[in-house]
Amino acid sequence: MDIPNFKDILQKLSVFKNNTALLVPVIVALVGILLFIPAQLLSGKLKAQVQKESITAGGAKVDRLRRDFSVPIQPESLDARIVAHGNDANEISDLGRQSTMRDLLSYDIFPEIDVNNFSGLIFVEFGQKFRAGIEGLIESVNGRDCPTQVEIDVGLEASSASTNRRRGMFGAGDPYSMGPAGAAGPMPRGRLGSLPGMRGPRSQIDLKIVDQMCQKRAASAFVYVNPSDIGGYDHWLDYKYDVNMVPAVKDAWYHQLAYWVTEDIFNAIAATNAGHESLLTAPVKRFQSLSFTMGLKRPGSRRTSKAVIRSLGGRRASQQKDEESDRPAYVVEDRDGLTESLTGRYSVAEGAIDVIHFSITAVVAQKDILLFMQELCSAKEHQFSGYPEGSQPPQTFKHNQITILESKIGALNPDDMLHYYYRYGDDAVVVLDLICEYIFNKAGYEPIVPQAIKDMLASLDETSGR
Repeated sequence: MDIPNFKDILQKLSVFKNNTALLVPVIVALVGILLFIPAQLLSGKLKAQVQKESITAGGAKVDRLRRDFSVPIQPESLDARIVAHGNDANEISDLGRQSTMRDLLSYDIFPEIDVNNFSGLIFVEFGQKFRAGIEGLIESVNGRDCPTQVEIDVGLEASSASTNRRRGMFGAGDPYSMGPAGAAGPMPRGRLGSLPGMRGPRSQIDLKIVDQMCQKRAASAFVYVNPSDIGGYDHWLDYKYDVNMVPAVKDAWYHQLAYWVTEDIFNAIAATNAGHESLLTAPVKRFQSLSFTMGLKRPGSRRTSKAVIRSLGGRRASQQKDEESDRPAYVVEDRDGLTESLTGRYSVAEGAIDVIHFSITAVVAQKDILLFMQELCSAKEHQFSGYPEGSQPPQTFKHNQITILESKIGALNPDDMLHYYYRYGDDAVVVLDLICEYIFNKAGYEPIVPQAIKDMLASLDETSGR
């Protein structure tokens, strides 16, 4: 077969040279032919894929759904679902009620006193149980305070006597002089003569001895705590019963609420510090104070100002008077609380809960601040044996009643008098100051609330205009 000469092809295409109008349609036709062939191939493949995945598979799924079609919900099954939802609601209500069903310190006072067998000693006994309960909570977490000034003095005197004996035997220098025997080594803390509460200049050896005593105390404790720093503890120390029974009943009731709050705080500390041998490595180093008034107001009074000004990490300087005891007060409106209520929860006559506020100050490792706050607000367990005491088999209920309303974090000066004899380990520590809300489910403790408290709340509710 003859192969066309290239020149012949050019001659045949020369027709377009004389007629350029035909060139564009011919090019378009050629491009169309080239595109048509792959389009047909792709179209066939797409049809096959649609047939397989959409029509065949989809049809099979429709057939399967038709075969599995369930019977419409019958009235009987709908009733069962309604009952199940009702049971869920009842269970939630029961959990809320159980959260405030707590054992009492005294069953002779609440809900009412037997006037035929009444004696003012029941309030004295209540105070003794309150103080013993606080001491038991401290013991449960191996809580101890720093060495007292008396312990420091005794330790230094014992060391001085021992040193004097050694000096007589070996001719050592006077440890209280500024000579070589008393000046060896760096001071562990503070300056010469800086021991608080001690007269006269003190040597470096004295400072070392004191530091060793403080370190030993810290290594033997799980958390620093002094019962006098817990609201209500000192109130019952020398309690004298008033001839008027109503104030005494109110006083005992408010301190019963305070005791439940204190229990939860110690449970939170125990959970936070779990797994540590001493406070030197534990997150919560010191439970510095628990207050229900912060010295701002008398329980039950109505402050005119809504502003709350408070110091950070303060410590009570003196015991409060009986009528100004550090005890809880129901929060009917903002001026009754320690801060504004961010939750909008108050103790109102028609409400389902009662509310109190409290303030806690603690020395905490900086890295564990959130851990302690989470434990404080977490669910906790408690035992309940019924009202009156022992009327039911012991049961374990759960409660979660604390909400943090305000927090402050401050630096700690180890040379401050508040911290001088305390040792907190190698962790960076801060002073954590919290104002918290504590709620009570009315249905849970309504059977034991004294009538005087109910009447007082009703009158406060009326005066607040709610």
